Amino acid sequence: MNQISPMAYVHPEAKMGDNNIIGPFCYIDRNTEMGDNNFLQNGVTINYGARIGNGNEFFTGASISAKPQDLKFKGEDTICQIGDNNSFRENVNISRGTASKGTTIIGNNCLLMEDSHVAHDCVIGNNIIIGNSTKFAGEVVVDDNAIISATVLCHQFCRIGGYVMIQGGSRFSMDIPPYIIAGKEPTRYCGLNLVGLRRRGFSRETIDLIHSCYRILYSKSTFAEAFEEISKQLPMTDEVKYIVDFVRESKRGIIR
Repeated sequence: MNQISPMAYVHPEAKMGDNNIIGPFCYIDRNTEMGDNNFLQNGVTINYGARIGNGNEFFTGASISAKPQDLKFKGEDTICQIGDNNSFRENVNISRGTASKGTTIIGNNCLLMEDSHVAHDCVIGNNIIIGNSTKFAGEVVVDDNAIISATVLCHQFCRIGGYVMIQGGSRFSMDIPPYIIAGKEPTRYCGLNLVGLRRRGFSRETIDLIHSCYRILYSKSTFAEAFEEISKQLPMTDEVKYIVDFVRESKRGIIR
């Protein structure tokens, strides 16, 4: 049975699973779907187009599936897809998609801290931490297991690789490749995310291999030279392939 405060508003067309707790002054719009075991504290807004999984917690002032802050948006029927076991702290704002992709996606087991913003058509993976007041512009992609510290500003269309640590206050308009620490001003490569990799169970041999890959990548004058040298010197493990493919596929270029 759902527990819905008499001071909350739930649209008659909203679809809800079981064992959800809806606190006072919450607003749940039409064309919304929610699974089981979600907890909405007071003053949470679930806007049109939200698709929410199971076991999520929304703190005061969170606004999910908000109208995109994009002047090209003309009211098209889009959604915001939320996975399972996420925590959205106070005043988090997530926009729904636009005609570009149609969907904004938040994966599973993510923590979005107070006042963070995820814009239209972003794709946020699993096990992501987004710090206080960090802002993602439209169509940003964040791979699994990334940590983005507080007050980070990310340009639209950027991609952030998995297992990275981005230092607080960073701002960037290029892609952040996987496994590294990014920071300083301007934002640049600051070595491997050694603590994060060790915590995630990466072996010393794998970490050394990742380090060698970046040593070659950043020492050559062109990436074509670097890719050729990497293929000669290093085994093409999953980690090395991830780095090489990430750089090859980058549309904005990577930080150096």
